[in-house]
Order: sequence, then C-alpha cells, then structure tokens
Amino acid sequence: MSDAVDEPDVSYRSVVPTTKVVIASAFGTVVEWYDFFIYGTAAALVFGKLFFPSSDPVVSTIAVFSVYAVGYIARPLGGILFGYFGDRIGRRSMLVLTLLLMGFGTFLVGLLPTYDQIGILAPILLVILRLIQAIGLGGEWGGAVLMVAESAPAQRRGLFGSLVQLGNPIGRLVATGIFALVSQLPTSDFLAWGWRIPFLASAMLIFVGFVIRYQLSETPAFEAIRKSRQISKNPVLEALTGFRWETALAVGLKVTEVAWVGVLTVFAVSYLTKQLGMNQAFVLEAITLATFVELFAMPLAGWLSDYVGRKTIYIAGTLFSIFFAFPLFWLLETRDPTVVVLTIIVGVSCAQGIIFALHASFMPELFGTKVRYSGISLGFQLGAAIGGGMTPLVAAATVGWSGGATWPISLMLTILGIITLTAVLKTRETAGRNMRV
Repeated sequence: MSDAVDEPDVSYRSVVPTTKVVIASAFGTVVEWYDFFIYGTAAALVFGKLFFPSSDPVVSTIAVFSVYAVGYIARPLGGILFGYFGDRIGRRSMLVLTLLLMGFGTFLVGLLPTYDQIGILAPILLVILRLIQAIGLGGEWGGAVLMVAESAPAQRRGLFGSLVQLGNPIGRLVATGIFALVSQLPTSDFLAWGWRIPFLASAMLIFVGFVIRYQLSETPAFEAIRKSRQISKNPVLEALTGFRWETALAVGLKVTEVAWVGVLTVFAVSYLTKQLGMNQAFVLEAITLATFVELFAMPLAGWLSDYVGRKTIYIAGTLFSIFFAFPLFWLLETRDPTVVVLTIIVGVSCAQGIIFALHASFMPELFGTKVRYSGISLGFQLGAAIGGGMTPLVAAATVGWSGGATWPISLMLTILGIITLTAVLKTRETAGRNMRV
C-alpha cells in the first residue's frame, strides 16, 4: 500500500456549496444511468426480436446479452481515457464531455433501422453505439463522485456520496417506468415505434444535465494540486504502480454489487417472463417498486457509514449477498406475485443498494488526489466489467442450455460475494478521516 498523508479537510462551511454540487452531479448521473439502463431493459424485451432475429429464442437472447456485455467491457476504456484527463485537466470538464458522449450514443439508438430494414448492418450499428455509451459512462462516474467526495466534509462524506449514487436507482426507476408505460401499447406498435421513445426522450434530459453541470466549479482538492503544480504526468500509470493495491481492492469492492444488479434488473426480466411465464408489465412494475425502496435504503447506508464505519456496512451488505444467492431463485420460482415482488425488493436494496451507496465515499478515500480519478475509475469499471458485463450473458446461457437450472448463477454470485468480502476485510477503515493527498 502506498504511503500518503492526509489532505486538509473541508470545513462544515462547505456544506451549502456541496449541496449544490450534489444536486448537479446527481442529476447528470441520473441521465447517464437512465441511458445505460434503457438499453438493458430494451435488451431483455425487444432487441432480440428486432436486431438479432433467430428461430431459437435462447440464441437470440444470448446474442443480445453479448452486446450488453460488450458495453461493460468497454467501460474500463472510458475509465482510463477520462480518468487520465480528469487527473490532468480537471473533474468538471470531463463531466460535461462524458454526458454529451453518452447522450449522443443513446439518442441515435432510438433512430436505428432494424434487422428487417437494413440486415446485418443494424446489429453492427447497435454495437458501435453501445460502445460509445459505455465509454461515456466509464469516464462519467469517477468525475461525478469526485465532485462531491473532494468537496464534502469528512464527517458527512458517506451521506453526500450516497446521494450522488442515487442517480443509479433514479435512472433505473425512470428507465423501467417509461418502458412499463410504452409496453402498454399494442405489441405491434411497441415493436414498431414504442420502444424508441425512451431513447429519443433522453435528448431532453441530456440538455438539462448539460446546463446544470456546466455551471459547476472545480473541486477544492484538484485546485490545490493544480496551484502547487503537483499534477501527475501519467496518472493512470501512477495509479497502477503507486496505488496498485488500492486499485485491486477497488475492483474487489465492485464485483458483487454489479453482478446483483445485472441479475435482478436485466436477466430477471427475461427469466421471469420467458422461463417462468410471468406477465411482462408485472415484472417491470416489481423492479420499479424495488428501485423506489432502494432510494431510501441507500442514503440510510451512507449516513450509517459515517457513524459506524464504511467496513461495517459494507460487510453487512456483502454477507447478505452471499447467503441470499441460492434462496433468490428458490423464491422467484414460486411464481407467487407477492413473494416475487418482495424478493426483488430485498435483493435490490440489500445486495446491491447498500453496497453501491458506499462506492462514492469508500473508493475515493483509498487514493491520493493526483491519481484519484484514474484510480477509482479503473477499479470501479474493471470490477463492473468482471462482475456485471458477463452476468446476464452467463445467466441466460446457463438457463437456456441446462434446461432451466439456476444453481450455477447462484454459485457465481456466492463466489463474487466472497471476493468482495475479502477485499473489504483487507481495506483500512476510512470513515471520518481526511482524504489522502
């Protein structure tokens, strides 16, 4: 572990401007995650039919989730690219650029011709736009959380960070909600044009997000190293060498949470509707309700982490994810509406929400200011690629080729949970401490 001293803490007088930063960062993050999640929902509902037609629905589903995986695999590239410039030029400018990049990729998906219209070119263009989306998100997250983490007082960093992370469930809530609305259309209309509405609507959100983020100032921590001329010449390389242990820990901290969100909000839509025969609108409504509950669970987790410690809350969420991995599918397979809804709510809030809420404080506290954007982006996005990108794909392939067996998925979730638990136990407690220089 690299040696580093603590930087001067931001006083409580910064709470008012921090609130403005939180709102601006969170709104932009809502837009980014909305863009990302509407693709995941569309992948489960329509892309197989429109862009990857096949006489075998299993093959079609696997093809769609392969493109979904490509998006996750490309996110580390965005983390490296924008992490480098975020540590060299500043956090604010990268926030604006990544928002526009991802919005551009999302909007154009809504204009794409389908396979029936232009043949093989349709899925190729879909993959390209998915890559643009993923690169934008890969750089956006690090900048958004650092705008808050580097401005917030140490004693409230967990709470403020969790508020920025609310962009994830709010974006998912809006994405799932709008798909729930358009899915009420007649099937022919939904497949013809209804599915395009969520993608085209992102243009309005991008504009508002751009206006809000453009007004932000740079973080005090970055301004301090810029004035002292301590900017790293190669922050990505320095993060991988001087902070290699912290980078590895950040990867481990991420892999479990992202796997659960992939299983519960992407794969579950396909599994519950196609394998278990449950109503599509009901499944989307269940995920919407679970996401709404998560909006309260995440700030609670962030607030508690400021008082009892990041590690305590993180360990609690990780242990739950390990012990709930097998009961998850046992409960879903009951097909009982009440049981299914409660299972999704508990899984989303406890196995994903509690852990995800702490990423915005726990990860930045591991790195020094000169490489913080690069370090957290690498750790977060590599962990996302490992734990999240392949999860829906592996899950769909396992269920399709094993005649419906889900125990390999549960085993995978258990193994990832053990990896994250190990990473947490190897990490120092950071709650209430000044951030490293």
